[in-house]
Amino acid sequence: MNKTALLERLQNERDQFELLLNRVGFTRRLTLRGVSGALTVKDLLAEVLSHEQFIADRLSEVLHGETYAPSASYSALDGFRSQFGYPDYESPLYEKGKPDPSVLDAYKNIEFDEIVSEELAIYSNIQELLKKLTHHHYLDHDLYHRVAEHTYRLYHRAGTVIDRWMKQNASEHK
Repeated sequence: MNKTALLERLQNERDQFELLLNRVGFTRRLTLRGVSGALTVKDLLAEVLSHEQFIADRLSEVLHGETYAPSASYSALDGFRSQFGYPDYESPLYEKGKPDPSVLDAYKNIEFDEIVSEELAIYSNIQELLKKLTHHHYLDHDLYHRVAEHTYRLYHRAGTVIDRWMKQNASEHK
Protein backbone atom coordinates (compact mmCIF):
# COMPACT_ATOMS: atom_id res chain seq x y z
CA MET A 1 0.00 0.00 0.00
CA ASN A 2 1.11 3.60 -0.52
CA LYS A 3 -0.06 6.95 0.80
CA THR A 4 -2.38 7.62 -2.14
CA ALA A 5 -3.99 4.19 -1.83
CA LEU A 6 -4.44 4.64 1.92
CA LEU A 7 -6.07 8.05 1.50
CA GLU A 8 -8.40 6.69 -1.20
CA ARG A 9 -9.35 3.65 0.87
CA LEU A 10 -9.89 5.81 3.95
CA GLN A 11 -12.17 8.16 2.01
CA ASN A 12 -14.13 5.33 0.36
CA GLU A 13 -14.71 3.56 3.67
CA ARG A 14 -15.58 6.88 5.27
CA ASP A 15 -18.15 7.65 2.57
CA GLN A 16 -19.82 4.27 3.17
CA PHE A 17 -19.90 4.87 6.93
CA GLU A 18 -21.43 8.34 6.52
CA LEU A 19 -24.07 7.00 4.11
CA LEU A 20 -25.03 4.38 6.67
CA LEU A 21 -25.29 6.99 9.44
CA ASN A 22 -27.50 9.10 7.16
CA ARG A 23 -29.74 6.06 6.58
CA VAL A 24 -30.25 5.68 10.33
CA GLY A 25 -32.10 8.95 10.13
CA PHE A 26 -33.96 10.52 12.98
CA THR A 27 -32.18 11.65 16.13
CA ARG A 28 -34.53 9.50 18.19
CA ARG A 29 -33.22 6.36 16.45
CA LEU A 30 -29.61 7.41 17.06
CA THR A 31 -30.08 7.08 20.81
CA LEU A 32 -32.13 3.85 20.87
CA ARG A 33 -30.37 1.12 22.81
CA GLY A 34 -29.92 -2.31 21.33
CA VAL A 35 -27.68 -1.65 18.33
CA SER A 36 -25.09 -3.86 19.99
CA GLY A 37 -26.13 -5.02 23.44
CA ALA A 38 -27.11 -1.85 25.32
CA LEU A 39 -25.20 0.43 22.93
CA THR A 40 -26.68 3.11 20.71
CA VAL A 41 -25.52 4.49 17.35
CA LYS A 42 -24.38 7.52 19.33
CA ASP A 43 -22.24 5.26 21.55
CA LEU A 44 -20.63 3.62 18.53
CA LEU A 45 -19.86 7.01 17.00
CA ALA A 46 -18.31 8.17 20.29
CA GLU A 47 -16.07 5.10 20.19
CA VAL A 48 -15.09 5.88 16.58
CA LEU A 49 -14.35 9.49 17.59
CA SER A 50 -12.15 8.34 20.47
CA HIS A 51 -10.10 6.05 18.22
CA GLU A 52 -9.76 8.77 15.61
CA GLN A 53 -8.55 11.23 18.23
CA PHE A 54 -6.03 8.64 19.39
CA ILE A 55 -4.58 8.14 15.90
CA ALA A 56 -4.70 11.87 15.07
CA ASP A 57 -2.61 12.58 18.15
CA ARG A 58 -0.15 9.81 17.26
CA LEU A 59 0.15 11.14 13.67
CA SER A 60 0.85 14.62 15.02
CA GLU A 61 3.53 13.19 17.29
CA VAL A 62 5.17 11.42 14.33
CA LEU A 63 5.07 14.61 12.26
CA HIS A 64 6.72 16.59 15.06
CA GLY A 65 9.34 13.93 15.84
CA GLU A 66 7.83 13.01 19.20
CA THR A 67 7.87 9.45 20.47
CA TYR A 68 4.87 7.41 21.55
CA ALA A 69 5.37 4.33 23.71
CA PRO A 70 2.37 2.18 24.61
CA SER A 71 1.58 2.05 28.32
CA ALA A 72 3.47 -0.81 29.94
CA SER A 73 1.81 -0.72 33.37
CA TYR A 74 -1.71 -0.25 34.63
CA SER A 75 -0.75 2.98 36.35
CA ALA A 76 0.71 4.27 33.06
CA LEU A 77 -2.53 3.20 31.32
CA ASP A 78 -4.56 5.23 33.84
CA GLY A 79 -2.17 8.17 33.50
CA PHE A 80 -2.51 8.08 29.70
CA ARG A 81 -6.31 8.16 29.98
CA SER A 82 -6.10 11.08 32.43
CA GLN A 83 -3.71 13.01 30.21
CA PHE A 84 -5.42 12.48 26.86
CA GLY A 85 -9.04 11.77 27.79
CA TYR A 86 -9.18 8.47 25.92
CA PRO A 87 -7.62 5.03 26.39
CA ASP A 88 -4.18 3.96 25.18
CA TYR A 89 -5.66 1.74 22.50
CA GLU A 90 -2.28 0.34 21.45
CA SER A 91 -1.16 -0.70 24.93
CA PRO A 92 -0.88 -4.47 25.32
CA LEU A 93 -2.69 -3.98 28.65
CA TYR A 94 -5.75 -2.39 27.06
CA GLU A 95 -8.67 -4.80 26.63
CA LYS A 96 -9.46 -4.66 22.93
CA GLY A 97 -12.59 -5.68 21.12
CA LYS A 98 -15.27 -3.91 23.09
CA PRO A 99 -16.29 -0.28 23.64
CA ASP A 100 -14.56 1.44 26.52
CA PRO A 101 -16.96 2.41 29.35
CA SER A 102 -15.00 5.60 30.09
CA VAL A 103 -15.47 6.77 26.49
CA LEU A 104 -19.19 6.03 26.57
CA ASP A 105 -19.50 7.83 29.89
CA ALA A 106 -17.56 10.87 28.63
CA TYR A 107 -19.97 11.35 25.71
CA LYS A 108 -23.22 10.29 27.35
CA ASN A 109 -24.43 13.87 28.01
CA ILE A 110 -23.16 15.33 24.74
CA GLU A 111 -25.63 15.81 21.92
CA PHE A 112 -25.23 13.61 18.87
CA ASP A 113 -24.74 16.62 16.58
CA GLU A 114 -21.82 17.81 18.74
CA ILE A 115 -20.20 14.39 18.53
CA VAL A 116 -20.64 14.41 14.75
CA SER A 117 -19.15 17.88 14.49
CA GLU A 118 -16.13 16.95 16.62
CA GLU A 119 -15.67 13.68 14.78
CA LEU A 120 -15.73 15.42 11.36
CA ALA A 121 -13.08 17.89 12.51
CA ILE A 122 -10.83 15.08 13.76
CA TYR A 123 -11.32 13.10 10.53
CA SER A 124 -10.30 16.18 8.54
CA ASN A 125 -7.25 16.56 10.79
CA ILE A 126 -6.28 12.93 10.15
CA GLN A 127 -6.46 13.49 6.40
CA GLU A 128 -4.28 16.60 6.58
CA LEU A 129 -1.71 14.89 8.79
CA LEU A 130 -1.55 11.86 6.50
CA LYS A 131 -0.86 14.13 3.52
CA LYS A 132 2.04 15.81 5.36
CA LEU A 133 3.78 12.62 6.44
CA THR A 134 6.48 11.07 4.26
CA HIS A 135 6.72 7.54 2.95
CA HIS A 136 9.43 6.89 5.52
CA HIS A 137 7.15 8.06 8.33
CA TYR A 138 4.55 5.54 7.16
CA LEU A 139 7.05 2.70 7.11
CA ASP A 140 8.99 3.61 10.26
CA HIS A 141 5.82 3.92 12.36
CA ASP A 142 3.66 1.18 10.76
CA LEU A 143 1.10 3.84 9.86
CA TYR A 144 -0.67 1.90 7.12
CA HIS A 145 -1.74 -0.68 9.67
CA ARG A 146 -2.26 1.69 12.61
CA VAL A 147 -4.38 4.18 10.66
CA ALA A 148 -6.50 1.36 9.28
CA GLU A 149 -7.10 -0.04 12.78
CA HIS A 150 -8.29 3.28 14.20
CA THR A 151 -10.31 4.47 11.21
CA TYR A 152 -11.71 2.42 8.37
CA ARG A 153 -11.61 -0.98 10.04
CA LEU A 154 -13.53 0.57 12.92
CA TYR A 155 -16.00 2.18 10.46
CA HIS A 156 -16.56 -1.23 8.93
CA ARG A 157 -17.08 -2.99 12.29
CA ALA A 158 -19.46 -0.31 13.58
CA GLY A 159 -21.20 -0.13 10.20
CA THR A 160 -21.81 -3.87 10.14
CA VAL A 161 -23.43 -3.75 13.59
CA ILE A 162 -25.57 -0.71 12.68
CA ASP A 163 -26.65 -2.22 9.36
CA ARG A 164 -27.65 -5.50 11.04
CA TRP A 165 -29.63 -3.55 13.67
CA MET A 166 -31.41 -1.51 11.01
CA LYS A 167 -32.39 -4.64 9.07
CA GLN A 168 -33.63 -6.29 12.25
CA ASN A 169 -35.71 -3.21 13.16
CA ALA A 170 -37.13 -3.01 9.64
CA SER A 171 -38.28 -6.65 9.75
CA GLU A 172 -39.80 -6.18 13.21
CA HIS A 173 -41.87 -3.21 12.01
CA LYS A 174 -43.39 -5.04 9.02
